[in-house]
Amino acid sequence: MLIIVLVCIVIGYIFGLFQTGYFIGKLYKTDIRKHGSGNAGSTNVLRTFGKKAGVLTLLGDFFKCVFAILLVKALFKGSYPGYFPLLSVYTAVGCVLAHNFPCTLGFKGGKGIASSAGMLLAVDIRVFLICTVVYVAVFYFTHIVSFTSLVTYVAALISFVFLGAIGAYSNMAPNLVVEMDFLLLFLTALAFYRHKDNIKRLLAGKEKKIYF
Repeated sequence: MLIIVLVCIVIGYIFGLFQTGYFIGKLYKTDIRKHGSGNAGSTNVLRTFGKKAGVLTLLGDFFKCVFAILLVKALFKGSYPGYFPLLSVYTAVGCVLAHNFPCTLGFKGGKGIASSAGMLLAVDIRVFLICTVVYVAVFYFTHIVSFTSLVTYVAALISFVFLGAIGAYSNMAPNLVVEMDFLLLFLTALAFYRHKDNIKRLLAGKEKKIYF
C-alpha cells in the first residue's frame, strides 16, 4: 500500500506542477510572481491582469487537482475501493505541494486554495457544497479573499471530521478515516502557513479587499 500511496502523491505532484497563473502571466510577457503579492495564484492574477485572467487561473488550478484524482480513481478505485477517499486526499496533498512549491519554478508557487477546492469536489461533493456556501457568505460580508479562504479551509476540515465521525465513510476502516483527517489537518496548517503574511496584515487591519 505504501507504493500505491507514493504513486498517488507523485501523480498529484505532476498535475500540480501546471502553474496556471504563471503560464497566463507569460501570455502577458511577464512573470506573475514579480508583481503584486508575488504569488502565482488566482487572486494575484486577478489584481494584476483582470477578471478574465483571474477566473482562468482559478479554473486551471481547480481542475488540475480534480483531474489528478480522476486518474487515481481510474487506476486504483476498482482494486482498492476501501482506500479510495484516502488515496484521493494523498493525491491532493501531492497536487497542493507542487502548486505551492513547484520544483520547476524554484519552489515558488501559489497557496493551494483553488487546488484544495478541486479536492473537495472530487472527494466529497457534500463538503464542497458546504464550503461553497461558507465561502460565498464570508466573502460577501468581508470581501477579504485570504480570510475567506482560511475560514473555508477550517470549515472543510470540520466537515470531513464530522462526516467521518458519524460513519459517512463506512467503506473505509476507522484507522484510515483518522489518517485522512490528519492529512486534511496538515493541508489546513499548510494553508495557514502560506497565508502567514496575509494573517499579519489581517491582524494589522491592512489586508486589501476585493470588490467585483
